[in-house]
Amino acid sequence: MDAAASPRVLVIGLDPHRVPGPWDPEPVAEAIEAGLAKFAEHGVGVEACLIGLDGSDDVEAVVGNALQAHPWECVTVGGGLRHSDDRVELLEQVINLIRRHAPNAAIAFNSTPETTYEAAARWME
Repeated sequence: MDAAASPRVLVIGLDPHRVPGPWDPEPVAEAIEAGLAKFAEHGVGVEACLIGLDGSDDVEAVVGNALQAHPWECVTVGGGLRHSDDRVELLEQVINLIRRHAPNAAIAFNSTPETTYEAAARWME
């Protein structure tokens, strides 16, 4: 989702449709969309970079390309990457990619998909 304003915030998270398991991804997908819609309501540009856990993404390339696409004011890392011990290496990879490709961007963490705007707003000027 892009707001009309030039993008200032990149949201990196998991694509709920590509997280294996017997679960319904729709509520999470809807929550992500609701969270991203708040950026447009506040006139703040946003882009999402959602990666899969199904092995279909080259995380380094996908996240690296998204980070290099614009000079980001803030990069928000979603809770799906942070709230599981078995994803700690993926979280480390994402944080190090942010440091490498967007060293001037603030890094924020949401508590739920719906609080993504609030997390980024804490760090935007």
